Amino acid sequence: MQLQWKKMTLKILDHDLLNKITISAKKNKRKRQHKNLHVNYKDPCQRLLNAVEPDTYIRPHRHASYPKDELLIAIRGLMMLVLFNESGEIIDVIQFGVGKPNRNVVVGVEIPPHKWHTVVALEQGSVMLEVKAGPYISSKAKDLAYWAPEENSSNSQQYLKSLLFRINNFQMK
Repeated sequence: MQLQWKKMTLKILDHDLLNKITISAKKNKRKRQHKNLHVNYKDPCQRLLNAVEPDTYIRPHRHASYPKDELLIAIRGLMMLVLFNESGEIIDVIQFGVGKPNRNVVVGVEIPPHKWHTVVALEQGSVMLEVKAGPYISSKAKDLAYWAPEENSSNSQQYLKSLLFRINNFQMK
């Protein structure tokens, strides 16, 4: 929803919008859907909502070629940030999401540019706000991990299952 006020357009982020992008994510082959809040890719601040479902595979990556911090804030649901070393071994996992009674979780994370990472959705309907400095240049936006399969490749879902298994074992240590 957008409201006009003294020649400014206010963007209202309500449950209808979250529901709309969540439904789109569930229907999307990639099991995620984003909604840009910035006007264009030249904007100095890139802001977007990203609805992610548990079956989505976001290839591990970092933002080193065009160094930018990445801020992720949970709007709805529960997700896991997974950090890797240079060879693809998990070095840390951080659960983040919207707290429910008796759930003490981190609500957001800021990732430095040279950290290999991915996000895994743990609940259906999870939505995060992503914020990065602009401009957005697609060819430099992220460095994809050579040790992880491409999205939609024949072994990407197997890698995701393996990753979830490794996350669970990592947390038990």
